[in-house]
Amino acid sequence: MPYLIPPRTQLTPEQVERGFDYLLALQTGGGAYAAGRTEATPELAFVLLRLAEDIIWPVTAVDGESDLCADSFALDEVGCVLLSALRDWVRDSPTTAVLGITRSIIRFTADVIPDPDHVDTADTLEAMRDERLVLAHAVHSAPDAHR
Repeated sequence: MPYLIPPRTQLTPEQVERGFDYLLALQTGGGAYAAGRTEATPELAFVLLRLAEDIIWPVTAVDGESDLCADSFALDEVGCVLLSALRDWVRDSPTTAVLGITRSIIRFTADVIPDPDHVDTADTLEAMRDERLVLAHAVHSAPDAHR
């Protein structure tokens, strides 16, 4: 199945743009608007899952540099459970998972990682898109990158 994206493989710039286009369409215009702009395909589900991993994991994972407490481990486990549920959803029903993953990313962005420089969630998503596009371009334009 060519639409399966191997775990932890950096998304291409086109995949990053496609995923964030869907996220922003849903954020700004709702489900019917997003569905009318981009078809919910298994490939889109896996792109959104990768974006969810890239957004959720760094915020919830325990890192060795923080002051560790019981809450640190609880947050780590919550992130693991959320990502596990999203992965199962993509595996079992990729096309129906698209909308749910998108809504999960938007809620996570709005409720867990609000950006003081970007009060609007759409602005925060656009800033995240720009960061991920820079990374994707860097990875995929490297001399040893596989195309």
